[in-house]
Amino acid sequence: MLKILTVLKNKPIIDVIIPAYNEEKSITHVINDIPKDWVRDIIVCNNASTDKTAEVALAQGATVVHQPLKGYGNACLAGIAHVADKVEKPDIIVFLDGDYSDHPEELPLLIAPITEGGYDMVIGSRATGNRESGSMTPQQVFGNWLATFLIRLFFGYRFTDLGPFRAIRYDKLLEINMIDKNYGWTVEMQIKAAKLKMCCTEVPVTYRRRIGVSKVSGTVKGTIMAGYKIILTIFRYL
Repeated sequence: MLKILTVLKNKPIIDVIIPAYNEEKSITHVINDIPKDWVRDIIVCNNASTDKTAEVALAQGATVVHQPLKGYGNACLAGIAHVADKVEKPDIIVFLDGDYSDHPEELPLLIAPITEGGYDMVIGSRATGNRESGSMTPQQVFGNWLATFLIRLFFGYRFTDLGPFRAIRYDKLLEINMIDKNYGWTVEMQIKAAKLKMCCTEVPVTYRRRIGVSKVSGTVKGTIMAGYKIILTIFRYL
């Protein structure tokens, strides 16, 4: 990582969007591990939390945007709307989860292919990175494999993961015009990028067991709904 930090020539304007639902125990760790020299604004999208996620995030210096409508996509869309109101728009948007399963300190790894290689979007791949045992359920691993296989089959783009830790040029994010409000967020972004022939790549990232219980893979209903929505989204955009 230190080598990458010295290679980058032009420091871009980067805003980080973190969807968060009841993450008061983890959000401090997430915010503190983000390389502050690289980021202009850390936007925590408080997604109808019933705990102190918003208060904790504010205490750590983050910008908090409230989204009362539940859904991962709803939270991300609220963050994008907040960025759109800024006078000076960012060059790059980074998305990562608020449960501390991602390693925020690896943010420069995702940025480098955009600033140095001219890529439009970079996915942090847990499949090719260092994944802690038990950090992903078997159904998550299979679901990611199936979804990326179908994307390669139908759209001709090779991904290995639908990982939440990702970076994208802001102008390209606007061009994609994200609309999904819940489970289909990540796959929609990758499918639309493929359909628009954007220049995409992946970098291996480290992934650990999250703090707390997953609201999606941690329940039978969440797992079924997420899998259904991901497959539905893929066929919707054929």
